[in-house]
Amino acid sequence: MARKNTLADKDLTELVEELRATKHEALNLRFRNATGQLENTAEIKKVRRQIARINTLIREREIAAAEAEN
Repeated sequence: MARKNTLADKDLTELVEELRATKHEALNLRFRNATGQLENTAEIKKVRRQIARINTLIREREIAAAEAEN
């Protein structure tokens, strides 16, 4: 879970960039899987969970910012 700690340390713009890169990685994995080039299909699940983690952190920051405004 070391990755989660590094994600939590990033600011919002870095998280958005990480999300973009991770989604691109997921796309590449799906293509490789469809063409039969992907040996370890568990990578797809790992990347999907990483995307969910990043989305969760982004949403937490959005909620915290909204609450700070009130």
